[in-house]
Amino acid sequence: MRALVSAAVSGLLFGIGLALSGMLNPAKVIGFLDFAGNWDPSLAFVMGGGVAVAAIAFPFVLKRPQPVCEASFQMPTQKDVDPALIIGGGIFGVGWGMAGLCPGPAFSSLSFLRWESMVLFAAMIAGMVIFRFTRKISGLQIQRLVEDG
Repeated sequence: MRALVSAAVSGLLFGIGLALSGMLNPAKVIGFLDFAGNWDPSLAFVMGGGVAVAAIAFPFVLKRPQPVCEASFQMPTQKDVDPALIIGGGIFGVGWGMAGLCPGPAFSSLSFLRWESMVLFAAMIAGMVIFRFTRKISGLQIQRLVEDG
């Protein structure tokens, strides 16, 4: 229960930060990506603020024997760059540039009850479902090839 409350409070704080910084407005993101037109650098300051806080806090947090709400830290183990990472990052970047929202702001923007946000969120969920389905199929095909090989 403690982990659930912590996640809810963190998500609420993140959503409030997005709203206060104007990052729920797709025009802000698109303006940041428009280098040739009327460039808006505000997104760089928001990202820079987040990176600065994380850079300062992470060393202190990782010195703890365990997280507050979990038994152990969950650190990534895979460090190689594979085609799936490059393709996924490219798709994410194109979608972010076209819609002006990434997953966090897309979820938060649902609070405005705008049809555009709802369509974007539904498409995002559909993309996640399709990914999981195709990942399972490709994993099963690879497993069959190994077993048959």
